[in-house]
Amino acid sequence: MGNTADSAPEADRVIARLRDDILDGVREPGSRLVERELAEELGTSRVPVRDALKALAAEGLVTLRPRTWAVVREFTAGDESDFGEVREALEALAFRLAAQRRTEEGLALLRGDVDAELAAARAGDGVRARRAAADFHERVIELSGNAMLIEIGQLTGSRMRWFMSQHDDLVAMARQHEGLWEAIAQQDLAQLELRVAEHLRSSVEHLRAHAAAERGEPGA
Repeated sequence: MGNTADSAPEADRVIARLRDDILDGVREPGSRLVERELAEELGTSRVPVRDALKALAAEGLVTLRPRTWAVVREFTAGDESDFGEVREALEALAFRLAAQRRTEEGLALLRGDVDAELAAARAGDGVRARRAAADFHERVIELSGNAMLIEIGQLTGSRMRWFMSQHDDLVAMARQHEGLWEAIAQQDLAQLELRVAEHLRSSVEHLRAHAAAERGEPGA
């Protein structure tokens, strides 16, 4: 029991490092994650690495293999479609509630996410821009004020960040988020509904284009 408790903070560090590596593309889909190798690389023991891999498997980012290794998950077209359907339902509700229940403090925090994303996108910093984009979506869920929706958002947060990492047109995505912020600030539910639908449609198109480019298809 003592060993498990002592490894918890270290496991958190390993989880954060591996999660960032996966979402930032440092560790590509299908890459092997071997406990012994990761422990040596990260300067830790195998226990926190093992705990980290289990946690990341629960988040849907890695697939555990027998014995002492795992692989970075390769998302299929079916996975993307399933998540898209769930995301459509969750975000339609989250954005509407955020607009209805927004506060000046919440709007300021959300604007900060937009500004950070715009600055990073214009500077060509893909990692920072995509992280800020994911922060924006997580903030909207927080501003919804719905405890169950927030809990669901925490469960799906890593997958949302993975999908954000597939976007290549960083400035366009940031501008869409700016338009969503404006609709929330104005509590314009009709405009917000249209912008959310357009944002979701655009996200699907970006995802398909990115996948095509990864496959080296002509015109992608």
